[in-house]
Amino acid sequence: MSIMETKKLLLVDSEVLPEVFSKVVMAKQLLISGKAKGVSDAVKKANISRSSYYKYKDYVFNASGSVNGNKATIEFSLEHISGILSEILDILAKEKANILTINQTIPINNVATITITLDMSQMDITIYKLVNKIKDKSRVLEVKLLAME
Repeated sequence: MSIMETKKLLLVDSEVLPEVFSKVVMAKQLLISGKAKGVSDAVKKANISRSSYYKYKDYVFNASGSVNGNKATIEFSLEHISGILSEILDILAKEKANILTINQTIPINNVATITITLDMSQMDITIYKLVNKIKDKSRVLEVKLLAME
């Protein structure tokens, strides 16, 4: 069993947490919105160090008004090989994830980046188990959970 499968998510009021967590979320939002040109710009605007950002970026998320996580945005880095995206879409379909949006970049250095936003409301497994299933595929170079709501 991987570490991600054993994690528990907690919803905690940011008032009781160290300020760095809110600043990491701010930096992530600056990057996603395009208001920051890169990580260095985002951490400067959020007034945190790059090391703090990288330490917490995969663990801290902004919760929307809903407590039930129904949507997730995942970024995939894939080898530019015919059929690999289709394999990922098959996994998503088998796990009852409904694709809301999908964006793909032009492959650079034989690597394509795909961002998919999912409706997870019908899924029988956790988002972490889904991410691990996809990570296990050959030709998948990296999988990042960007956001959940």
